Formats: sequence, structure tokens, C-alpha cells
Amino acid sequence: MVHMYVTEPGARIEKEYKRILVTKSDEVLKVVPVDRLSEVVLVGRGVGATTSALHALLDAGVGLTMITRSGKLLGRLVPPMPKNIPARQAQYAAAQDPSFCWKVALAIVAGKLRNSRVMARRVARDCRDVDDTPIAEITRCLKALSRAADMDTIRGLEGQAARAYFAVWGQAFSGELRFERRTRRPPKNPVNALLGLGYSLLTQNLMAACEIVGLDPYDGFFHADKHGRPALALDLVEEFRAVIVDSLVRTLVNKQMVNEKDFRPGPQGGVYLTRRGLKLFFTQYSHRLNTRVIHPYYGKRLSYQQCFEVQARLLRKVVEGKLDKYPPFVIK
Repeated sequence: MVHMYVTEPGARIEKEYKRILVTKSDEVLKVVPVDRLSEVVLVGRGVGATTSALHALLDAGVGLTMITRSGKLLGRLVPPMPKNIPARQAQYAAAQDPSFCWKVALAIVAGKLRNSRVMARRVARDCRDVDDTPIAEITRCLKALSRAADMDTIRGLEGQAARAYFAVWGQAFSGELRFERRTRRPPKNPVNALLGLGYSLLTQNLMAACEIVGLDPYDGFFHADKHGRPALALDLVEEFRAVIVDSLVRTLVNKQMVNEKDFRPGPQGGVYLTRRGLKLFFTQYSHRLNTRVIHPYYGKRLSYQQCFEVQARLLRKVVEGKLDKYPPFVIK
């Protein structure tokens, strides 16, 4: 399945028979059969879509997402899902149950910390000069997590482990692009620009997965509900951050697939990808989503994109009482 990213200013998507075309000034830039599409993403305010193309996407059950060039979500177009009322009612009730939220949060954060530790160990293995002492801190947080009695403690341990993880991960870069610390809104350097865009795309992928399985992406169990914040999608993002985005960013930088010329200064002292940088990142991100791995719960080889939907379905089973405990996605 294909994630189509339309980045060219002045381009638009059109329908031709059973295909979606990307065109600009009567030139066809890309053609994809609509039944091969999983999502269409319009990047920037200078791209658009015809009504017939929108109808074709909705008929095929394909979502359309609009984001800024920095990755901020502008909006999503999805087909109606009237059969999901019982699942969402169960979700809303579960979100009001502190013990349920605590149980799901424990599983999600445990999955995140286990994946972070695996990635940190890979960095330490590949880079001999890396100080790997923070890995012990991640392990300590993971052990302490099993005794966490409330959400504040879970969030505190998650934050401590994240700082330790980035202390190791940040030492993994060679060449002209470096990472010192995490900065957001705006990103202050190229590596943070890559991370921010990657996390935004990952959040949108998990929003789509929630919608597909009938859950409301805005009502979560670990992340606090906030107006306009897709809390449930952000819950599911946690176990995939290091696996999808951090790994990809490290590869792009260390293999010198991106360099200083792929970034430009932006508002409030921020750093953002150029048009070329965006195209390259979207291409590599799509490749990562299509990478196939063994799913830890089912033991089947699936793409990461399919794993997103599987995790959302597993969470729905927990919400509906069909599964006792949420099994997070973890790597070895």
C-alpha cells in the first residue's frame, strides 16, 4: 500500500478512471491506482484536490490529510463510520476509569522504554566511543515502572527514561549534523526538524489507525485530554517513536542522505526542511512504513503500517473487555 505525499507547490490530485493523479500545469507528476493507496497527504497550503478525486478517495475508504510544511496538522478528510458507536462508547467509559487508564498507561510506557533501551543498546554497539551509562538509567526506570502506583509516577519515569535515552542516542551522529538536546516549537537545528516532522507524521498514521478500527483518536488513556490534541493516537505513538522515527533520522544523517543544504531558517529562529529535503524525508519515511517485521503478539510478518492498525485493534479489544491486558509493540 502507498502513502502519497504531495509536496510540489501548485500541484493537485485528480481522478482518472480508477487512478489518482498528481498534476501541475497539465503535467502528470505521479499516478497511483486508488486501490493501492492507504493515505494521501497534502503538504503545504499551495497544493489541492479536485472534487472527483476527493469522492474517489472517500469511496475507497482512503483518508486525506492536510499538513503544513513543518508537519502541523491542518485537517483530515475521512469517510463516515456510523458502525463504531458501541466501541467509542466503551472507549469513553474506559477513559473515565482511573484504574483502566493506569493499566493501559503502564503497558504503553513499558513498551516505549523497552524499545528505547533496544535502540540505545544498538547505538552503543555501533559507536564504540558512546557513553552507555544512561542505558542503566532506562533499565532502572523500567524496573521502577512495575511499582508505579499512579499516573504521575508513570509520567515521571517516562520523562526520566526519555532524557537518558536521548543522552545516548544523541551521541550517535557523525558528520556535520549533530544533536545536543530535544527542541520543539520551533525546532532549533536540523536533527530536531527531522524528529519533529517524523513524530507529526507518525501521529497522523496512528490517528488513521484509530479511526479505521473505530476508536476516537482524541480520547486517550495515558496522555491528558486537551482541546484539539489526539490523545489516543499519541498514546499509541509512544511505542513506535524510537523504532520508526529515531531510527530513520539516525540513518538519514549518518549516511549523509541529508545535509545542511536541505534545511532553511524559519519563524522564531526555527529550522525547517527545504522542498528537496521534504521530498527525500517523505520517500524514506514511506519506505520505513512498508518495512516488514515480525509482529511480537501474532508472530506474523507485517509492515509497520499494518502494525499500527493491529495495535489499535488490540487496544480496542482491551477497551471492549475481550483482552485482559494491552500488549505493546516491542522489538528485540
